Amino acid sequence: MKQKDVALLIFIAVISGMVAYTASHFLFATPANRQKQVAVVRPISTDFATPDPRFFNGQSIDPSRSIEVGGNNNPNPFNGSGQ
Repeated sequence: MKQKDVALLIFIAVISGMVAYTASHFLFATPANRQKQVAVVRPISTDFATPDPRFFNGQSIDPSRSIEVGGNNNPNPFNGSGQ
């Protein structure tokens, strides 16, 4: 490369950088434009209210309990005889 070519490449790089920097200010939002108003959210608390005793009591169904359906050892369950 000739010295003239290197100088031209450096000049083009500097001009390209200045154009890109200037264009970025027009294209991207400034910090002042990024400010928005939002609703304030209640902080999460460790307090837990006691649930309604009509639904959560000692007599309720326990969904985590294993359920065994019958102890029928019929080898032909679908023969229509019932057993």
